[in-house]
Amino acid sequence: MFGISGPEFLIIVLVAVLVIPSRMWPDVARVLARVVRVARDIIWRVTDASEKIKTQIELEKPIDELIKTTTDDILSDFSVRKKTIKKTAKTTKTKRGAGRKK
Repeated sequence: MFGISGPEFLIIVLVAVLVIPSRMWPDVARVLARVVRVARDIIWRVTDASEKIKTQIELEKPIDELIKTTTDDILSDFSVRKKTIKKTAKTTKTKRGAGRKK
């Protein structure tokens, strides 16, 4: 809990009991209850936000995979067509060159 060990916490409580007069303990209890309530509220909000972020990330994973596979398909198709065009250009040059020699 906040990096405080058990013995350290007991020392803090003992000092508080010795320093704070008994007539102020109800006020101290109210303040501590408010602090605990606010801390719980903050923790719940952070937990809810992290769950929403986690859900959003999980929803985006399939989209990222779809984009990656589509991009890979397009690039591979492009490289195949580029190789086909180069081969076609070479055979066309060869045929043109052969026709001129005759």
